[in-house]
Amino acid sequence: MQFVLLGFSDLPNLQGFLFAVFSVAYIIILIGNIIIIAITIMDPALQKPMYFFLANFSCLEICYVSVTVPKILFNIEIRNRNISIMSCATQLCFFLIFGTTECFLLAVMSYDRYVAICNPLHYILIMNPNKCTHLAVFSWLGGIPVQIGQTCQIFSLHFCNSNQIDHFFCDIPPILKLACGDTSVHELSVYVVVMVVAAFPFILVLTSYSKIILTILSLPTAKGRAKAFSTCSSHLLVVVLFYGSATVTYLRPKSMHSPGTDKLLSLFYTIVTPMFNPLIYSLRNKEVITALKRLFLKA
Repeated sequence: MQFVLLGFSDLPNLQGFLFAVFSVAYIIILIGNIIIIAITIMDPALQKPMYFFLANFSCLEICYVSVTVPKILFNIEIRNRNISIMSCATQLCFFLIFGTTECFLLAVMSYDRYVAICNPLHYILIMNPNKCTHLAVFSWLGGIPVQIGQTCQIFSLHFCNSNQIDHFFCDIPPILKLACGDTSVHELSVYVVVMVVAAFPFILVLTSYSKIILTILSLPTAKGRAKAFSTCSSHLLVVVLFYGSATVTYLRPKSMHSPGTDKLLSLFYTIVTPMFNPLIYSLRNKEVITALKRLFLKA
C-alpha cells in the first residue's frame, strides 16, 4: 500500500547541504515568479500579450515546482520517505499535467514572439485578447485528460519487484521499473504521449525561432541584431534544457534507465530551468526592469 522514495538517501553526509540547496532554489523560484506576476498585473505598461503569457508561465512554474520540492524537503528533513500509492499517483498526475502545460505554453510564447518580430504590423490584430485567452486556456487544460488517463494506466499495473522508488519524486521511469511482467505496451503509450505533448511543441518552438532568426539577420543595424540574438539565444537555451532533458528521460527504453542518470536529468526540468526562467524571460527585459523600479518607488 506504500512506496518508499529513496531520493538522496545514498548521500547521508550531504543531507543538510541538499536541504539548503533545494530550499534556496525553491525560495528563488517562488519570489522571482511572484514578483513577475505582481508587476504584470499592477503595471499598465505591461498589459500586452507577451506579459500576459509571462504571468501565466510564472504561475505555472510555482505550481510545477510545488508538486515535487516540498515533498523532497520533507523527506530530507523528517527522514520519513514513505508515500502512499494514492499520494504517489496524485503527485505524478499533477507533475505530468503541469509539465504538459509548460510544453504547450513555451510553444505559445515562441509563437507570440514570432508574430511580434516577423509580422509586427498585424501583431495586435493576430494576438488579440480573445485569442490569447484561448491559447492560455488550451495550454492549462489541454493535457489534463491525457495525463489523467496515463496515470490511471500506470497505476493499474501490479507492483511486485519492490516498493522502493529510487528517485526523489514519483516519476514514470522508476515506477515502471517496479511493475511485474511485460510493460512494453505502457512504455509505448508513454512514447506516444511524449511525442504529442513534448516533441511536437518543441518542433513548433524551433520552427518559430528559426523564422525569428532569419528575420533578425535582415535587420539593418548590428546593434539590433545583437540584442535580438541575445534574447533568442537565452530563450532557446532554457527551452532546449527543459525539452531535451525531459524528452531523453521519457523516450529512453526501460533497460537503459539508471537511477543516477534519471535523477540528474530530472533535476534540469524540475529545478534548474524553473530557477532560471524568471531571470531569462523577465529580468533581462528592459520593460520588466523599468516596471520593477516603478513598483519599488511606489513602495
